[in-house]
Amino acid sequence: MPIKRRALLAAPALMPLAARAQGGWPDRPLRLILPYTPGGGTDAVARALGTRLNATLGQPVVVENRPGAGGNLATELVAGSRPDGYTLLMGNQGPISVNPTLFGRNLKVNPQTALDPVAMVAETPLVLVAGPGTTATTLPALIAEAREKRGGMNYASPGNGAAGHLAMALLLQQAGVEATHVPFRGAAPGLTDVAAGTVAAMISTLPSVAGLVQGGVLRALAVTDDKRLPSMPDVPTVAETIPGYRATAWYGILVPHGTPEPIRARLEAAILGSLDSPELVSSLGREGATPYPMPGEAFGRFIAAERARWAPVIQAAGITAD
Repeated sequence: MPIKRRALLAAPALMPLAARAQGGWPDRPLRLILPYTPGGGTDAVARALGTRLNATLGQPVVVENRPGAGGNLATELVAGSRPDGYTLLMGNQGPISVNPTLFGRNLKVNPQTALDPVAMVAETPLVLVAGPGTTATTLPALIAEAREKRGGMNYASPGNGAAGHLAMALLLQQAGVEATHVPFRGAAPGLTDVAAGTVAAMISTLPSVAGLVQGGVLRALAVTDDKRLPSMPDVPTVAETIPGYRATAWYGILVPHGTPEPIRARLEAAILGSLDSPELVSSLGREGATPYPMPGEAFGRFIAAERARWAPVIQAAGITAD
């Protein structure tokens, strides 16, 4: 009898996590880790989503900013967490799709094997802006100037491998011209130098450039989506000059590999359901983002396609990690 009693007492501890998770998850607050500092687009999207998930799941979602190493620190933290559904990563193309190529063998954690995609949340187009460092008022004119200067034109980015850097590298490659990359530590200092004429142009997020464009400090030459923005209907797309071009920033939720399927399924449903909320749509819109609901399986295929798409761009441009 004592042996049987000990076996019965031990049974809950031995019960698979997936079986225990179906009933009580979540029964405590969730952590949503993101790889950037507070105040940026990723931070705003994460906090807006966290508020909706709180209402849907009945537990607080605590957003934690863990910047560093090009987003790798946040990826490593989540990948090393217990796969119980309580630690989530707000991923985007930098740490998830770009860094495996950018960092190569120096990458401590491979997001493809260490994380499981749950759902895509949103995407945001980028805007190509120019300042007094160039006389170009259109994208064709900027390309012509770059061709004439044969690499002498310079452009800013928030940092090596950032969305704006990759978008510009892709644009230059597809246009068949060269320009000199000047990386900054963030969008704000880069845009400041564009406004001062130190560098000619930059691709950045809509919220970061909207005020500067409206105030006449910068000129919006093109948007990187394949359709014009409702807030900038007179600004053409890059694709109107370079057919087939498209580059956006995207955001999605991932969890540690091995998180039980019932938990992932409930979290996926909660995220996709939240994207129907007018409040969340409005919050995303203030950041220039739009909902991009995509379930985990499709999100995984999307990530793989993004990795394959950007790898040759990175290699052709000679982009390396800071």
